[in-house]
Amino acid sequence: MLKAAPSDFIVAPEPDNPKLARAVPGLDQEGRSIEQFVVMERPLTIFLNGQEIVTAMTIGDHPDWLATGYLLNQGMLKAARDITSIDHDEELGVVVVRTRTQTNFEERLKKRIQTSGCAQGTMFGELMESFEDVKLADDAVVRTSWLYALMKTVNTTPSLYLKAGAIHGCVLAQGAQVLVYLEDVGRHNAADKIAGWMALNEVGASDKIFYTTGRLTSEMVIKCVQMRIPILVSRSGFTASGVELARSANLTLIGRARGKRFIALSGEERIVFDADPRSVEEEDARHARKGASADD
Repeated sequence: MLKAAPSDFIVAPEPDNPKLARAVPGLDQEGRSIEQFVVMERPLTIFLNGQEIVTAMTIGDHPDWLATGYLLNQGMLKAARDITSIDHDEELGVVVVRTRTQTNFEERLKKRIQTSGCAQGTMFGELMESFEDVKLADDAVVRTSWLYALMKTVNTTPSLYLKAGAIHGCVLAQGAQVLVYLEDVGRHNAADKIAGWMALNEVGASDKIFYTTGRLTSEMVIKCVQMRIPILVSRSGFTASGVELARSANLTLIGRARGKRFIALSGEERIVFDADPRSVEEEDARHARKGASADD
């Protein structure tokens, strides 16, 4: 049985929220009638002042965090303090972020590139050229005991993924403690929601760990560096560009983190090996995420 979400999560998944998933009747492989929960997916158009920026397919929770995080991670906002208001119209599927100063990104929008992220994630080419200006915390550490505890907590916490599948999760942690656990149809959306939550709540990044269920692509590395988080962990694998960018930014990059196993390909000097893997249980098959044998 899955345990309840720990009460000390600041933000936890909402698997029982009827706006996020619904039951659909169907048949199983033996022709029996069943009900399958499916994740809701809806468009959300983000405006910055009077300019339409992007339409994202999302589960629809926390549009203010998603819009803020997206604009910050795209370099369209420098800081959350520049924001004067955030207005969301659920019926129209629109969120408008307003700032003190005028903005115009018409030319920049023409230079977008499509990334490997699902649900049509995009990043701007010039963000890939800004790594030399970013310095991640050299004194940050990640203990292997924290990693093992973090993986177990994520895998056993009730979530939309465990209820319905077809969704990614991202987690912000401090040590072994999960602070925020958010989900969305695209891992980039979940990451942007965490970025927005951090910015709007003035949460520091230098002592945090970012965990994602998805691949460690260039997109995820860029977002993590933009957020100034020094440690990025995933249960999935790596892309070559993701590893190259992580090394150039001195980001600690840990992938294939499942049960007692993980692989680090960048920033290994931050890892403190304080737990014996032989004392750690293998991942329980009941809690293994669907498709765990593939890098989804």
